[in-house]
Amino acid sequence: MDLVHPLDGLDARPWSSLSHAYGSAEDVPDLLRALTGADGDAADEALSELYGSVLHQGTVYAASAEAVPFLAGIAAAGHRTADVLALLGGMAESEDEDGVAPGAVRAAVADRLPLLLPLLASPEPEVRRTAAWAVSHTRATAIALPALRARWDEEPEPSARAEVLAGIARLDPQGGAAAAAAVLDPSQPAEVRMAAVFACLDAGAPWTEPMHTTMLSLLPADPLRSDLDLDLERGEPLAAVVEALLGRGSRTERKVAFALVDAALHDARAEVRAEGLWAADRACMLSRSAPRRLVWNLRAAAVDEESVVAMSSLLGRLGSVAAPAADILAPLAGRNPDHDDAPADRALAALVLVAPARSAPLLAAGLGRRPRALDAASGFRSPEGSAFPYSGELLDAVRDRLARPEALSGNEPRQLTNLLAGWGAEAAPALPELCAALPHFPGQAAPAIASVAADCAPTDRARAVTSLRAVAAEQGSLPAAKALHDLDGEIAPLLHCLEQDLRRGAGQLREAARMAGALGPRAAALAPALREALSGTDGDSTPALDTDTALAEALWRVTGDADAVVAVLDSVFARAEQNPWSRWSVVRAARATVLLGPAGRPLVARLKAALDDPAQAAAAVLALAAVGEPASLDRTALAEAALRSAESDADPEGACDALEALGPDALTGDHARRLAALADGDARVVRSGVEDRVIRQDEALRNRARVLLTACPDPAAP
Repeated sequence: MDLVHPLDGLDARPWSSLSHAYGSAEDVPDLLRALTGADGDAADEALSELYGSVLHQGTVYAASAEAVPFLAGIAAAGHRTADVLALLGGMAESEDEDGVAPGAVRAAVADRLPLLLPLLASPEPEVRRTAAWAVSHTRATAIALPALRARWDEEPEPSARAEVLAGIARLDPQGGAAAAAAVLDPSQPAEVRMAAVFACLDAGAPWTEPMHTTMLSLLPADPLRSDLDLDLERGEPLAAVVEALLGRGSRTERKVAFALVDAALHDARAEVRAEGLWAADRACMLSRSAPRRLVWNLRAAAVDEESVVAMSSLLGRLGSVAAPAADILAPLAGRNPDHDDAPADRALAALVLVAPARSAPLLAAGLGRRPRALDAASGFRSPEGSAFPYSGELLDAVRDRLARPEALSGNEPRQLTNLLAGWGAEAAPALPELCAALPHFPGQAAPAIASVAADCAPTDRARAVTSLRAVAAEQGSLPAAKALHDLDGEIAPLLHCLEQDLRRGAGQLREAARMAGALGPRAAALAPALREALSGTDGDSTPALDTDTALAEALWRVTGDADAVVAVLDSVFARAEQNPWSRWSVVRAARATVLLGPAGRPLVARLKAALDDPAQAAAAVLALAAVGEPASLDRTALAEAALRSAESDADPEGACDALEALGPDALTGDHARRLAALADGDARVVRSGVEDRVIRQDEALRNRARVLLTACPDPAAP
């Protein structure tokens, strides 16, 4: 390509027939022209638009491959060279490809290496650095690696030299580790030593004393990270090293990882302690032994208010394991109860989860001014599944808040009523306030009334029934009608409200279907409304599929009409195949199929098709165990699919359901060993999901796996 005219041939390409993240790529030529123009603002905007269209959140497209030759020419011609190289490197790195052959975009960048490799010798260090990063992502080892090695011998600038080493390690891990071992010496620039540590780790080299000493000497390491590598793990270098060491599964290297965290948490410098906290957080999310091992070091690192606030979220996630740190949370948690105080609220929210009994009087004193803490208490679940401990002082404070329902807003009605519902009959003194709040917040107050009044004195129960009956009749409130039924068995108001919601459709359908199904044959009068609602749903969106599944399940529970229900679920499975975002709709449809038993046998082929997706496999196994012809099921193969689902953190809870349904006879010795690893291995199995729930969910999985393991004839240790 003529470097003076990098856009030659631009208009000859079929841009309008190519696509990127936002559809037609007909806008790409103008963006490329703007990138080479003299207007700096226009060039900035064009670069941003290209990142959004041809490398959208890391995804590449057909237009991406077509744009590569022009982008390479633009970089080589000196237009925004470093910026364009970063874009090209990101495109080469991507494995998230949409509408383009696998590897096609990377190959297009590799094809332009003759233009890009000379930039390794650019007079500008930033260009050299970015060029090293970009060319290494082409995976064109035969061409790029010799050029990077040659540059390694010559590169004087530390950040560029670090990126060259990282590039060598990316293409030749063992060669990169060998080069890295020679530059761990303290005389080397910090950036180079940081790259050397990662080069050794990524190559699987043993963790040595020089590596350990080097890592500690680099703290605080966050300023040394490369802004080119967008992986979060590289954004927090110490946490990344700890994660890599824990990932090796070795007890020795686990101890080394914890020693690094300990040293950082005990450092005199606040910025190093902050990095130690990030690393401790990562360790606790990955290692089951980390919380008990690190909690005392976390406590020691809480040297001031800022550090207590910073670690409060982690301590809260650790729950009762963090009890030794309760005394560093309590002083801040109890501060200024009569004023809004965000740091105190964060500390109290953590204390609620760490030492709930100790937090109750502090929450009572600050109720209405501690939204985080109230939310933690209202959603509290102990390892045994119990609610937040009862507190008379807190009950009085909740009653005082509920007595002024007009002053409540946001989530507070739900939070206050959840607390009372968790206390059951102990919250009976609050029934007058709950009944008064019922017309204002029926969706929140009604379930609480049913829970609190269930075991109350007859007079209290009668008052609750009267209030629920009135709101159900006057407002047509489904929650009030449901609570009335739960408390007193009155079904007519509930049937009336359910029919209204079923015929109203939209967002009401799924909850109405769930409640109707729970009534079983007693809801026979709702069958026409259920069928009518089914005929009104359409499309392959996740909400449409899930609504159909809920309606089909309700229809089965109410009528037992297998033919109609099988037809609906078959349609859900078929439509879900057209929507890649609906994999969890398949899970919900499979779980509904379980209820059908042998009547769901026509869906066996659909269920077997879901076994290859770990996210769907556990539910499919559960359904096949329920509906399949026993003699036709390969129960060992089904157990394998369920175990893979758990091990990949796709659907661990569903996998336990499936293994329980299959029974221990389906497990081989290898399965038992793997189940033992789920139960007692150090690595967390649940690693994704809502951050505040990951540790709790992993511990719950661990307990279930242990129960399953006890049924195995010879549960071997992992």
